Amino acid sequence: MVIWPTGGKTALDVKPYANPMTEPRRLGTRKHTLAPGQEARIRDLGRAVIETEAAAVAALGARLDGGFVDACRFLLACEGRIVVLGMGKSGHIGGKIAATLASTGSPAFFVHPGEASHGDLGMITPRDVVLALSNSGETAELLTILPLIKRLSVPLITMTGRTDSTLAREADINLDVSVTREACPLGLAPTSSTTATLAMGDALAIALLESRGFTADDFARSHPAGTLGRRLLLHVEDIMHRGEQVPRVPLGTALLATLEEMSRAGLGMTAVVDPQGRLAGIFTDGDLRRALDRGIDVRRTLIDTVMTAGCVTVAAADLAAEALRLMEAKSINALLVVDDEGCPTGALNMHDLLRAGVV
Repeated sequence: MVIWPTGGKTALDVKPYANPMTEPRRLGTRKHTLAPGQEARIRDLGRAVIETEAAAVAALGARLDGGFVDACRFLLACEGRIVVLGMGKSGHIGGKIAATLASTGSPAFFVHPGEASHGDLGMITPRDVVLALSNSGETAELLTILPLIKRLSVPLITMTGRTDSTLAREADINLDVSVTREACPLGLAPTSSTTATLAMGDALAIALLESRGFTADDFARSHPAGTLGRRLLLHVEDIMHRGEQVPRVPLGTALLATLEEMSRAGLGMTAVVDPQGRLAGIFTDGDLRRALDRGIDVRRTLIDTVMTAGCVTVAAADLAAEALRLMEAKSINALLVVDDEGCPTGALNMHDLLRAGVV
């Protein structure tokens, strides 16, 4: 046995190094012990913040005058990109506004004002419109590049909390996003002001969306990887089973043989076709349970007597989301896909929609 230099103790006697990151009793952060009444106080503070910020946003409605409309006119006429500028918390809000504009049909991107004065100003072209955010309207980094923006002769739209500020005076359009007070009890942390600015940015984005005739399909094209994109872009033909994967039996088939075909395909149903190959009906696991409840003989019963005629179908070009809507509305788990002649060309069930991320 190996002797460790620990006063003659063996390896078995030495306690392993305790890693504070992996000790079970140390994982996570312990909850802080609250004093009596502090829990209610915390809830009240949370509600007060939400109420203060909600009031700040509600107050914006009365300020949406001709200036807001003119700002939208500049943005609709923009032949380049909407360039959003902002420092600090306004910069974070500006990034969100730029992303919202870009995803709703108004090409936009965010430029950090500090980086703009070190070369990134070259990203702004005469075809663009600049949207600058500053609660004080006196942000030094914005005022530094203001003469250069004016020299480009691009429209300048600002959102400020002070209509008499330098930035507001120099703008072609200034949108007033002032608030009576911040939700922060110290009156220091940008809270109500940033929420109001974000809301004004959303107002611009949605006004532009509506004016451009931007549709749900347009939105999906800029969100192809998201759940919404899949719901709006994925078609039945993209996920349906085809060819030999589609179970089918002709009219006059014994129920036992029909069950063998259903088991082969594993979709929980089968199409029943007429002599011309057109869909005559469908037989599902649910139909089987109902037939067995009636005591039918699976060897002697023909599929014609137990199938569901006039079943719900979809076309290959239909949206997968429409197939999901039909399944939910009819309380069914599978659909057959038919062509213009009424012949089955595919099949899909709820599992296919789940795998595709439509559900």
